[in-house]
Amino acid sequence: MAPPDLPLFERDREQAVLSAVIGELRSGRPALVTVTGEPGLGQNELLRWAAGQARDRGVHVLAARATSAEHELRYGVVAQLLAPEDRDIATRLFVAPQRPGGLPGLNHLLTACHDRPTLLVVQDVQWLDPASLRWLEALARRLPRAPLALLTSTTGTAIDRPEWSVGTPLTGLASTIELALPPLTTSGVSAAVRTVCGVPGDTDFTDALAQATRGVPAVVHEVLLRFTRTGCAPRAEHVEHLRALTAEVVGDHAAQALSELRDPVAVDVLRALAVCGDLLDFPLVCTLAGLHPVPEARLRATLMASGLLTPRDGSPPGHDAVVRARILEEMPAADRADLYARAARLAQRVAVADQGIAELLLRARPVGAPWAVATLRRGFAAALRSGRRDRATAYLARALDEPLRSEERARVELQLASVQMVTAPTAAERRLHGLIRSTGTGTGLRSQAVDLCLLGGDTRAARLAQPTGPGTLGDPAPCDADVPAPRRGSGTGSPPGRRARAVAGDATAPRGGNTSDPAHRDGSDEHPERTATADNDATVSERDDLATVGDRHELATVSERHELIALLRVARFLRHEETCPGVPPAPALPEHSHSPAVAGVRAWEHAMAGVHLEASRRLARAAFAPDPGGRPPLVTPRLFACRALFLTDDGDEAEAHLATLLNEAHRQRAAIAIAHVLAVRADLHLRHGRPDAAARDLAAAEAELPPARLHPLFVPYWASLNLVADLQNGRPDRAREIAARPVPSLSEECATSAYLLFARGVLARSEDDPQRARAYFRACGRWLLHYGCVNPAVLPWRSLAAEAAHALGDDAEALRLTREEVRLAARWGTRSALGRAELGLAVVIRENRTEHFRAAVATLSESPARTDYTRAVLELASAESAEAERRTALALTSRRASTAGGVAPGPLPGFSQAPPAPAGVPPGRGAAPHPRPPAGWPALSPAEHETALLAASGLANREIATTLSVTTRAVELRLSGVYRKLRIRGREELRALRYGPEGG
Repeated sequence: MAPPDLPLFERDREQAVLSAVIGELRSGRPALVTVTGEPGLGQNELLRWAAGQARDRGVHVLAARATSAEHELRYGVVAQLLAPEDRDIATRLFVAPQRPGGLPGLNHLLTACHDRPTLLVVQDVQWLDPASLRWLEALARRLPRAPLALLTSTTGTAIDRPEWSVGTPLTGLASTIELALPPLTTSGVSAAVRTVCGVPGDTDFTDALAQATRGVPAVVHEVLLRFTRTGCAPRAEHVEHLRALTAEVVGDHAAQALSELRDPVAVDVLRALAVCGDLLDFPLVCTLAGLHPVPEARLRATLMASGLLTPRDGSPPGHDAVVRARILEEMPAADRADLYARAARLAQRVAVADQGIAELLLRARPVGAPWAVATLRRGFAAALRSGRRDRATAYLARALDEPLRSEERARVELQLASVQMVTAPTAAERRLHGLIRSTGTGTGLRSQAVDLCLLGGDTRAARLAQPTGPGTLGDPAPCDADVPAPRRGSGTGSPPGRRARAVAGDATAPRGGNTSDPAHRDGSDEHPERTATADNDATVSERDDLATVGDRHELATVSERHELIALLRVARFLRHEETCPGVPPAPALPEHSHSPAVAGVRAWEHAMAGVHLEASRRLARAAFAPDPGGRPPLVTPRLFACRALFLTDDGDEAEAHLATLLNEAHRQRAAIAIAHVLAVRADLHLRHGRPDAAARDLAAAEAELPPARLHPLFVPYWASLNLVADLQNGRPDRAREIAARPVPSLSEECATSAYLLFARGVLARSEDDPQRARAYFRACGRWLLHYGCVNPAVLPWRSLAAEAAHALGDDAEALRLTREEVRLAARWGTRSALGRAELGLAVVIRENRTEHFRAAVATLSESPARTDYTRAVLELASAESAEAERRTALALTSRRASTAGGVAPGPLPGFSQAPPAPAGVPPGRGAAPHPRPPAGWPALSPAEHETALLAASGLANREIATTLSVTTRAVELRLSGVYRKLRIRGREELRALRYGPEGG
């Protein structure tokens, strides 16, 4: 059922003009009125209203309507006009031969008009047939001599614009009026909603309707009719449903207009415009549609007359997205794909922007040209720069439809998988597994595929990369078989049959039996001299060995195998799968290898075992050297090399390497690599006492890789970093929320679980819950030992568990754990690890506590562990609180200030000796016991707590600022917060709280 006539909203001005024309026509004054506007603005409805008004006033009305179907029918509109006067006129007009200059029925009409005023109404003159157009133009020239008015309507530009519409001299004596109809305003749309729906609409509903329909009355009316049939009220909650209905109505109107367009050339041009009208100008679009004899101006007028093409702000004509989709839906799929392919070729020839061509190629059939793949890859990079990852992956997936060489196809697959690791990780893993299984993958691509899988948490890929047959990764002796025999007289080769034993393989903890004995779990049976010598000779030996390889392919095979072994060792660290039936143990790393990946993983395994500090440092640096064979560097081994540099106290060097990795990942648009690099750098910031920088890096990492997309293997590590950062930044509520979040079950099977257990222990420690803290630290230790990590530099769980045990009164366990950590830290040899261990021992020991604190401060002052150093200074100040002078603490603060200013720290006179004990006090008894904190101090944040302790110890604001590496203004603000929370007036009352009876 057709909808009722559209109410004439906001057409008062036009109705007044037409009423005046009808009134003057009754007085014998002729007129020419043309109503124009886009389709749907109500031109024909306005003409029908005028015809009704004329009949009511006694004016004779003759009406006709031109259509596209009758555009070639001679005198089709004239026959409609004259049929009421002469029923046989149609037969004569259509059958009789046309005479030159003949205007059938015109003189008879003019004669009849003298007796009665006549109004001729012709709708849609843009579809007038040429004969009817000439007839009406002749009528217009004769208007001044007859009481006759011609009222017409048109949409857009007529195919052959009538002369009467421009006010020629021939019509100068008649009133010539052109009424251009505007769209409805918001008020008009609101009135339409109230009329059709029966109730007023919400402002949001009305605004959405006006925006979606562009104020076209016909669309507004039909949308509202369909909306009311659903029984919904015009409220804001139904806006999305309203938009869907509008799209349907606009599409239906477009389909109807397309079906009425009979010119095949115009249809072809319309489809070409729908494909690339925004990229190419109209002449090029006509060229794309094919050779045709129709002039460009006539084609443009035909399309605009159809209502399927409208000008926009003086720019080239364009299509609404819904209209464009409907036009293309009418085409067969093969023809549509071919049209897109031809459009892409034309756009490439005229140098259209890459993303525009890429959009055309997305819907085109394969074009089989090299420029297509290059354009799609450039469009991929541009889409990533603008943050459109879904569109970027679509470009690369389309590039795979083109004919490619096997190596180029593998590179595109790898690049696509690197983005899909964030958007569609399951699809990325399938794609990477295919690359790993492929035998025709280019140099380094299999290793890169496994590396990318590890960044995504897929440890199975490392097993999948094992070669089959002799010499597999799980073979008892794969490494020496891979390395070519040494040259004679080189003196660097290994004796035949000798196996190289990896240090980390011997240093890992046993998975069964009793692990309580440190001698059986910390790698103390290693031979540092033998291993260090092997490390020193590795580079020279492998170069001499590889120099004998004549086949470049064999060299690449050996390098790839070494990289895959290194990645398999990383997978073993991330997740122990060797306990599963049928899974062979991971092979040891090759002792003599030129691979930087092997060097990076060996550095980490040395650091995990807590042995060979210099070898670990040297290997970590070698991980960033260029590969001798020119193979592309891998991300995961270099990340582990950076983490090894953390543990060797080379944090600045690690930060520089991380910056390089980050720039490289940004250049490659590898979001998952960017996220992991930022997370590792946040770890570095936390270790160096920069929690604010850590929080920024973690936020940036989550922007690249949302937590919902993070693999369960990495969830504990990221959660621990966020927890500690929030705790150190004074946000304990957020830290508790993170600690309480459940983790996936798979997260409990990976090595990173130890980090979350440790962070939860730190949170429990900050909440003064030693029982829970000790349980978390013990669980952390068991998990680390299970994965072969005995180095206290990784996580100092022993000393913190000892402090919790000491608080619970278990001094024996506390001393055992702290002394074990001191021994392991001394074996590792870094200042940070040893200083933390000494600080832990000083906290739990009863005798010579002040001297132990001094030793810890002395060690930590030369380390990058700023947070631990600050804590040691605070503890030392607390231990010296009962002594008469505090020269040691002040001297240490000055020493830290000189170090921060770039001056190398040196020993201070009397630094390692305790102040003389008061008279009558036996040696070793001068240290005061730990005072209890004042009652109001738990309300302070960690930063305020540190600042308050230093201020209570007698340090000035500038000295506190230097110690904490903050500004003097920050110290002032913190102290103001302390005074407000403790309800005191200043530093003197703070000192009284710290050293008074309550604190004593």
